[in-house]
Amino acid sequence: MRIFSNVPHINFMAQRKTGLWISASLTLVVFLLLIFRGLNFGIDFTGGVLVEVMYPQTVELDSVRKDLAAGGYPEAIVQYFGGTQDVMIRLAPDRTDSYAAKRWHVLQSLDAQAKGIQLKHIEFVGPQVGDELTVNGGLAMLFAFIGIMIYIAFRFQWKFGVGAIAALMHDALMVLGFLSIFRVEFDLTTLAAILALIGYSNNETIVIFDRVRENMISQRK
Repeated sequence: MRIFSNVPHINFMAQRKTGLWISASLTLVVFLLLIFRGLNFGIDFTGGVLVEVMYPQTVELDSVRKDLAAGGYPEAIVQYFGGTQDVMIRLAPDRTDSYAAKRWHVLQSLDAQAKGIQLKHIEFVGPQVGDELTVNGGLAMLFAFIGIMIYIAFRFQWKFGVGAIAALMHDALMVLGFLSIFRVEFDLTTLAAILALIGYSNNETIVIFDRVRENMISQRK
């Protein structure tokens, strides 16, 4: 299928300086956002409380969220585990509540006694676990960048490897800047999404580099 009657010829390289200035400015803005505004880390990184309850029948997650919001937990993360009767609730850390108090508040918010809800498990995830997850997440991204650079340097040239890493870091930083501006929760799922983005971006980079290498051979002059 032909979209354009005349194939446009755009001299992208002529705009390279403008593109570099825009990219550098956006990168600087993202660094300032991460330093002064930071990310909205989820329970996976900050620690918190993990509660598992079982309903006597199938329950809608929206209904559970409304009950928790009415009970003072509007930011609770609710999801199924196992079946549609088993619900896992993740709550932000709260140093004012003891273990027993947190359990009582959650069950009271869900009206557990009237609805026949059973508490299966409650666990406190301390800040030390959150710190470990933060470090491991950062190391995962660092090792991914190093592996990608080594592969591209071996497959093409070392200059291509450096350029690819710069492009991948730029893509990841732009996403982090977006998350920082709109205060989107940053958890392990978000980290996995960023790693997937890096993978797709790297795939596109290798395709382009392969084409560049062909042109370098056929049009060396």
